[in-house]
Amino acid sequence: MTADLRFAPATGIGSLPGGDAREAARTATGSFEDFPFLPELPARGPGADMIGRSAGMLVELYARVEPSGWRLGDRPGRDTKRARSWLGEDLDALEEFTQGYEGQLKVQAVGPWTLAATLELRNGEVALSDPGACRDLAASLAEGLRLHLEEVRRRVPGARIVLQLDEPSLIGALRGQVRSASGYRTHRAVDRQVVEATLRDVVGVHAGGPVVVHSCAPDVPFALLRRAGAAAVSFDFSLLTERDDDVIGEAVEGGTRLFAGVVPGTDTALSDPAGSVMGVRTLWRRLGLHPGLLAEAVTVTPSCGLAGASPEYARKALAHCAQAARSLADNPE
Repeated sequence: MTADLRFAPATGIGSLPGGDAREAARTATGSFEDFPFLPELPARGPGADMIGRSAGMLVELYARVEPSGWRLGDRPGRDTKRARSWLGEDLDALEEFTQGYEGQLKVQAVGPWTLAATLELRNGEVALSDPGACRDLAASLAEGLRLHLEEVRRRVPGARIVLQLDEPSLIGALRGQVRSASGYRTHRAVDRQVVEATLRDVVGVHAGGPVVVHSCAPDVPFALLRRAGAAAVSFDFSLLTERDDDVIGEAVEGGTRLFAGVVPGTDTALSDPAGSVMGVRTLWRRLGLHPGLLAEAVTVTPSCGLAGASPEYARKALAHCAQAARSLADNPE
């Protein structure tokens, strides 16, 4: 594994409960001294949600909220302005709590295929229904991400930025499981080569910086993401089955980092930190991988975002990730 692909041992996924940007930034930076993240606070409403925030980043494409969801339009309206305003507020808070910081910093955005499976065209169908719309959307997102990364670098000049692309709908796009507006049919599966090429183009925006692709859906396509240039894959560890062993083993041996979501994303009783990563150790033994590689190859995270958790649990869950990562490093076997 090359040095530039090393990641810190633990971080968050992105979303947190509540609506206070300063409190969220304090939590995200205080929980992970060497791998903080830019929080998302969807409880504030449309535009602060995952889709709305990324729609607000688009260049020369705009989205507004309709009863059915987010729909693309020709000009920026109040929903676009609100999304950009909240992102600016979150960046202000992050900048305040990262003065003098030098180290990895993670920012998140929705990937091109989840955006295409969610954003509607004028006819009410999602962009996924139109290959041309998919291309335009991916190009707009890539340019918006380039500008966003520039802004984060300006605000936190000592940071080594890690870009996370959230792709919960990627599997649905690959398998033809994304429903039409009527709900009576599904859109045709997107060719895997097209999916891979589009992801590669968006990943390439973060030139010289690592990109993580996150999906908390089952059957994450590790090999495809690796070919598309992802330095790491973030996933819900509880959804793995033994049939994933071969692709995970190949990914690790090829230098791909695993962001293992082992801490539940909603309120529950937490086990001891060592217990939370017991499954990771078991996987390692099953794959026959060297225990010494474990801490170098795995970053511990919650299973998904923490927007649905209580504020108290969210803080505990992030602290638990850091403790579990230390357990993994101290006792890899």
